[in-house]
Amino acid sequence: MRNPPRPKLTGFDQRQELLTARRNAKMARSTHAYVRGNTAKFYDWLEQADIRSLPEGPAIWICGDCHTGNLGPVADAHGRIEVQIRDLDQTVIGNPVHDLIRLGLSLATAARGSALPGVTTINMIEALFQGYVLAFDRDRASAEDCRKPEVVRVVMREAVRRSWKHLARERLDDTRPTIPFGSRFWPVSKDERAEIDALFEKATVANLATSLRHRPNTGHVTVLDAAFWVKGCSSLGRLRYAVLLDVDGGVVEGDDLCLIDIKEGVKAAAPRYQGVSMPRDHAERVVAGARALSPHLGERMLAATLQGRPVVLRELLPQDLKLEIEQIGETEAMEVARYLGFIVGQAHARQMDKATRRGWLAELRRAKTRSIDAPLWLWSSIVELVGSHEVGYLEHCRRYALAAA
Repeated sequence: MRNPPRPKLTGFDQRQELLTARRNAKMARSTHAYVRGNTAKFYDWLEQADIRSLPEGPAIWICGDCHTGNLGPVADAHGRIEVQIRDLDQTVIGNPVHDLIRLGLSLATAARGSALPGVTTINMIEALFQGYVLAFDRDRASAEDCRKPEVVRVVMREAVRRSWKHLARERLDDTRPTIPFGSRFWPVSKDERAEIDALFEKATVANLATSLRHRPNTGHVTVLDAAFWVKGCSSLGRLRYAVLLDVDGGVVEGDDLCLIDIKEGVKAAAPRYQGVSMPRDHAERVVAGARALSPHLGERMLAATLQGRPVVLRELLPQDLKLEIEQIGETEAMEVARYLGFIVGQAHARQMDKATRRGWLAELRRAKTRSIDAPLWLWSSIVELVGSHEVGYLEHCRRYALAAA
């Protein structure tokens, strides 16, 4: 297979300019994409929105950017798969209602993108709340209540059958032990490559690759290739590298290959509770939040330093997939909302003791109203934010069109 021409990148400023243009193009595709790429704006709008005061939930680790694309099947170190939160860049110890509102906003914009009626959006928010509450009421939770909707079962079946070859063809366009340069992967400088090589000479970093799936722990890994990774939307503009490793030093083949994602940890936009103790290093904060919210993912992550900046390393496994809910039917919409609410509720509930869970559950139930089977603060927040994001999205499209012209 012939690789596309390599982009000519002469410096940091040019790389940033290209990344900004890529991000703007992604966010112009739909309101749903715009919502996913605007975490900081979400919290700005939430603070300014004309809504009733939000309840202050227990001080726990929250995702901070809990949209639908940040949930999906995740494998643990032994290959067991569960649907969990899969992106923790914004994690902080904060108010759990922020995750609920962020997920509700994401579901509402997905419903609008699917041309579903407004009544369906109301039903989705009610289902989201029911699923979330169910995670705290373990006496009532049953297999039937927590069943996976079809869209989730499809993704889970795909995750179970995937192997290294699927990951390589999806991420690298080939199964050969190289990273093909092109629109997704850009060349790194000699200095960048030298720092990456030095990073994986450290035993703690090398162990991240050798500890998974009972690989031989030789104490040494070989960097086969590395590239700057143009990936994601909200993460565009940060340090992001893909690193291909050989973990045993023998014949290079699929079982011995390891693809590591290196992502810069930056200050979270999500507001934290005052007076709580969190790691000051942004990469260590992300790892701590992941271990609390998504144990499958957290045990596969490591905080390190690259180019003097905090970075998070994790191996990409073939079973790690995101839930793509760009288009959804009316019947399935409520099932998806209920199930995802339950998943986020589980992530929150596992951090609370029994008394705290009971207290939070009682607070949530007290907040329900007669006009909608969900708290008014949840519905009001989502309505205000949908309107703000629609305006912001159209203005973004106007600026994007002018820049393109």
